[in-house]
Amino acid sequence: MGYVAVKGGTKAIEESIKRLKYERVKKGTAIELYKIEAGMRGLIDQVMSESSLYDQSLAALAIKQAEGNPEEAVFLLRAYRSTLPRKHVSRVISSENMKVERRISASFKDVPGGQILGATTDYTHRLLDSELENESDISIQDWLRAFQEENHSTEYQNHMADLNSLPKVLDYLRSEGLLASCENNDLQPGDVTRKSLEFPSMRSERLQILTRGQTGAVTSLAYAVIRGYGALHPTVGELRVGQLPVHLDHPLLEGKEEDSFYIGDFTATEVEMLIPLTVEKEQGKKEIEFEVGYGMCMGQNETKAIAMGILDNCLEKPNKEFPSHNEEFVLYHIDSVESTGFISHLKMPHYVTFQSKLDSIRKSKDKTTEQEVGSHE
Repeated sequence: MGYVAVKGGTKAIEESIKRLKYERVKKGTAIELYKIEAGMRGLIDQVMSESSLYDQSLAALAIKQAEGNPEEAVFLLRAYRSTLPRKHVSRVISSENMKVERRISASFKDVPGGQILGATTDYTHRLLDSELENESDISIQDWLRAFQEENHSTEYQNHMADLNSLPKVLDYLRSEGLLASCENNDLQPGDVTRKSLEFPSMRSERLQILTRGQTGAVTSLAYAVIRGYGALHPTVGELRVGQLPVHLDHPLLEGKEEDSFYIGDFTATEVEMLIPLTVEKEQGKKEIEFEVGYGMCMGQNETKAIAMGILDNCLEKPNKEFPSHNEEFVLYHIDSVESTGFISHLKMPHYVTFQSKLDSIRKSKDKTTEQEVGSHE
């Protein structure tokens, strides 16, 4: 691609950047980072997930700098992430150890441990709350005190302790032989942040790209699958939101559980989707079996995790009839940085290429005019 220099371009760019800052601060007030962290939990979780970097403070900074634009915030955070050294690799994290804050199943009404609604907008009326216009720090602190007093009872604390080791819903299907058991393999997971994606891809690579995918794009493709542009009819087997612990091995005593270091927790959303599959047995007999689609992302982003589980199962079963089952189509088109960057690059100067096309059109028109004149003579 060729570009031609624009006279005064550097000065124009500097003024454009000044104007950008003016648009952000022109109302004469600034948003403190802690307020973004406090009041934009959903946006922060989305940005952290798509950036593959779990840091609420940095996500808040990126959101402020991007003026609330998720795609730009993800771009900023991924750029920063690329400068960080990777000093350690954590132990494998088991989701069975999640300290559950929310846990539901759309497949079973009664599950061991019960359905735990937790924090969600699913049961709200989706009406604008005009009382938020007058919300203040004092009113929030008063509400918090009342809430904490209400939930300080011994019974409540004992109930919360029981949420640290809830059994997985799908284990009950496996115990009845209705669902295949998970097979452990020794394959080292791929890392799409360090090696370019190649096809056919590993499942671990697909899951990484799906969890880093732009929330709207992942949701849109999964929605298309359900509407008939795919071959799945899934049900949520179990959805969990909660805290997962992270441990590091002792650098000199790897493999010994008692010598690992606990470095903290992170919030995650995990979904296991159940997909019915008709299987033909002996003598033409057909039976229904279940397959699992898996989704997990940082923070609380349930729609994305469900969509991820749908697409995970789609990509496990390639089908040329449906683009949603084509890993190259799906994985190349859901990344917010890649897609936004490519679309945005169309705003950059394309003078040389466009002029060459324009010259070709002019020449063809001139030839046509000459031929018409010649035919009239």
